[in-house]
Amino acid sequence: MRVLGIDPGLRNLGWGLIDVDGSRLCHVANGTLHSEGDGLPTRLLSLFQQLSAILIHYAPQTSAVEQTFVNKDGAGTLKLGQARGIALLAPAQYGIEVGEYAPNTVKKTVVGVGHASKDQIAHMVRMQLPGAVLTGPDAADALAVAICHAHHAASRARLARALA
Repeated sequence: MRVLGIDPGLRNLGWGLIDVDGSRLCHVANGTLHSEGDGLPTRLLSLFQQLSAILIHYAPQTSAVEQTFVNKDGAGTLKLGQARGIALLAPAQYGIEVGEYAPNTVKKTVVGVGHASKDQIAHMVRMQLPGAVLTGPDAADALAVAICHAHHAASRARLARALA
């Protein structure tokens, strides 16, 4: 199963792809999309087109997006939410299921601590995906989202088999 993890952002949208075979995880690719253009609609379109190109090129079977962290800056949170909308819409357009995870859930799954730093996340992503060259912190976060989704999807599958 190929999993696309997305760390949404209006300026920088991180993405990371892993292949999952049972409990084995294998790094495929990662990167950061940068919005282009002057107005918000143009920047959102830019992110959508770039993310769509990744979906077409790598053909993931499932995807996951980090949920929005609400902070004191309401305008900033709203803009992040709009970029997150693109991260949800693009995979859905291609019929790809999208999982959503809170930042603390991603950190706890990958690092073991719900309030891990970006450096700790990057370190644990490298440990779980040997040989992966991280293109930046947003890409590392996106790979962490993909790893989190892979673990949670495996748990859901085991539970469904047990209940059947």
